[in-house]
Amino acid sequence: MTRTAPPEEQAPEGATTSVALHTGTSNVRELLTSNLRQSGIYVAFVAIVALFAILTGGVSLSPINITNIILQYSYILVLAIGMVIVIIAGHIDLSVGSVVALTGAVSAVLVIQQGLPWWAGVLAALATGLVIGAWQGFWVAYVGIPAFIVTLAGMLLFRGLTQQVLGNISLSPFPAEYQVVATGFLNGLFGGPGYDVFTLVIGAFGVAGYAVSGFRTRLARITYQQPVESFPLFVTRVALVGLVVMYFAWQLANARGLPVVLIILGALVLIYGVVTRRSVFGRQVYAIGGNRSAAILSGVKVRTVNFWIFVNMGVLAAVAGIIFSSRSNGAQPSAGNMFELDAIAAAFIGGAAVTGGVGTVVGAVVGGLIMAVMSNGMQLMGIEQPIQSAVKGIVLLLAVAFDIYNKRRAGAAR
Repeated sequence: MTRTAPPEEQAPEGATTSVALHTGTSNVRELLTSNLRQSGIYVAFVAIVALFAILTGGVSLSPINITNIILQYSYILVLAIGMVIVIIAGHIDLSVGSVVALTGAVSAVLVIQQGLPWWAGVLAALATGLVIGAWQGFWVAYVGIPAFIVTLAGMLLFRGLTQQVLGNISLSPFPAEYQVVATGFLNGLFGGPGYDVFTLVIGAFGVAGYAVSGFRTRLARITYQQPVESFPLFVTRVALVGLVVMYFAWQLANARGLPVVLIILGALVLIYGVVTRRSVFGRQVYAIGGNRSAAILSGVKVRTVNFWIFVNMGVLAAVAGIIFSSRSNGAQPSAGNMFELDAIAAAFIGGAAVTGGVGTVVGAVVGGLIMAVMSNGMQLMGIEQPIQSAVKGIVLLLAVAFDIYNKRRAGAAR
């Protein structure tokens, strides 16, 4: 049973450390079902990783393969971060694949054709993404055209502009400095006998940060008298996550070290995690998606928030375009094809609600990792592409069905 803290422990100004050590339930089933949408995605992720590890004879968990998963799917995870914010607000963005192509094309023309420095291409791509985001945000926020229509038009418009910018030909190669963005590694900074110590140190810092953040969240939940797990269960959860992270870091350390793109992705997850959970802007995004009318009555400047949501999506699509063009070492007119569907699928599989108002950055990244592990595992098993696409479609359908089931379950509980 859940232990209710006595009045002297229910600190209105914030829970104390003593309360955090002695409050909570040991009923794992109760904890899992209390937030089935989020807890289910983590259980599913662990199960899928374990399944493909067995089916591939452990190859999927080899150092080289784990590194390849990060390099191959990093740009989808970047897109998923932006997409989940769009979806939380009750919108959708169908243009991100075309924006990836256009921003990569702009960078390639400047760096490869014009001979400008690699960083000039990066800045130009980011500026292009920002302008695109402002363009689409204007039509959605201030003109009032549904995001589905605006971004569908954008998908066609920006694909056409990509072909115009490239002259309908591919450009390559980028200079070595540009390629480091997606294919570079930090290795040997602290040395190590056959493995990279720096990667292990970063992994340890990540585990420590997760533990501190988790404890602070626990204190906040206790303050507002929300259910939490018992302290031994909390320690067990942190320990298990720590073991997984350190195993992951060990595999990277024994391969080529810490990928530069993983540092970029980690920074984005941290930044947007704070923005969505702790900033006024983040709370306003959830408010708009949860109940637009109530948000307006509460004084939220809905048009302004919606505008910046699409500006943000444009910039993140540009980041994904830089990473993708860096990894492919060039720009192609067909680049980014169907990326928008992968990003949308990652957000929904990660727990975002179709109707908006629900979702997390971490959940979207985990959803993207599920797609990545599935795709990589099926490739290792030699499964044909059509079957891979069918499996992804079924997983997406089940994720949305799971969301609908949760809503009906919550409604029945009331």
